[in-house]
Amino acid sequence: MCLSFLLSLAFLTAPLRPALAQNQKPGAGLSYDEKKRQANDIAVTVVVSGISCTCARFTEDIRNVVNDLGPEGIRVLPVLGVGGLQNVNDVLFLKNIDMGVVDEDNLRLLKKKDPGLYANIEQRVQYITKLYNSEFQVLARNDIKSYDDLRGKKVNFNLKDSQTEVTADTVFNTLNIQTQRSYYDNDEAMKRLLSGELSAMIILTGAPQVTMSKIKKEDGVHFLPLDQESLPNHDLKDLFASYLPADLTHDLYPNLIPEGATVPTIANRALLVAYTWPENSPRYKRIAKFVDAFFSKIDQFNNPARHPKWREVNLSADMPGWTRFKPAADWLASHRNQAVSANPDSTLDQSSPELRQAFEKFMQKYAASSGQKTLSTQDREVLFAKFMKFLAASKVEQAAAR
Repeated sequence: MCLSFLLSLAFLTAPLRPALAQNQKPGAGLSYDEKKRQANDIAVTVVVSGISCTCARFTEDIRNVVNDLGPEGIRVLPVLGVGGLQNVNDVLFLKNIDMGVVDEDNLRLLKKKDPGLYANIEQRVQYITKLYNSEFQVLARNDIKSYDDLRGKKVNFNLKDSQTEVTADTVFNTLNIQTQRSYYDNDEAMKRLLSGELSAMIILTGAPQVTMSKIKKEDGVHFLPLDQESLPNHDLKDLFASYLPADLTHDLYPNLIPEGATVPTIANRALLVAYTWPENSPRYKRIAKFVDAFFSKIDQFNNPARHPKWREVNLSADMPGWTRFKPAADWLASHRNQAVSANPDSTLDQSSPELRQAFEKFMQKYAASSGQKTLSTQDREVLFAKFMKFLAASKVEQAAAR
């Protein structure tokens, strides 16, 4: 009876607010319908992974810089999703999702998964810009010395269908290492790892990751290296062809990695993508307005208050296999002579002899560690982010030697 009464009460009172608002007298402010229209006219949504993911922090930074709640402004609404391939599917199929943060290998994986359904996906989901590099991070108990020691052990692959699970599946299948997989969230996985129930947990995100930053070496865990030296019996050429080489450093995880030490791994590139609504449609125009506001304020992200990985962002970076969203391409074309990086140090004169010499030195180190003797132009492009880190370290060494 109580439930029936409450339902009846809800039915009777639900229309009252809009009815009163619609009947407001002229001059008394916006009507309900006008306010509703205005709120929707400036809003764009961005689906991201879990709240502890770097993509969530990046989207928060974008919101804080770009948001303008005026009648002609733009408002960014982050939406917590699952991550990985599901984020692409949400942009593609879910109502009211305009944009998403996804990883660069997603189109290739979806086309492989269902060639018919995703045949023309690059025309429906297009990238606005590359954001940051997501490092593949495997935290294991101290008795686990390499990936090979995880054979048959309990390993957490993060949530099912997350980007971590998708990439981890690729890595472990390439290495032909079978494990007992679990799919806990990061906090639950960390608790089980420290208790000894799990031998390792995996996270693919921009380092440093919040959950891992809280862990100390005294907790009995460490990061596993992923390179040819630590896995001499495996052929890693396919992995290095598909992903960026990367390092986990003391600066990223001072409680886990000694000063001066690095843990080699791989990384995926996180992209901001958009659904390609028909040109001149209201939603297309809203995303175009967002692109203009975001790109025009890129210099404001070079700020200690923002996530440190903004230094990896270069708006003009091309993504092989992806199509650039037209408003983004148009903005870049019209601002060709303007710096389009959040980090001024990344806009270097690539014709300088010093830069060429440093790049060749970097390529020699990469060839030695990966076993690849020759690299195509595309291969060199995907190594650019890591080269910049190497160049910065080289400058520090040169300054110390003077």
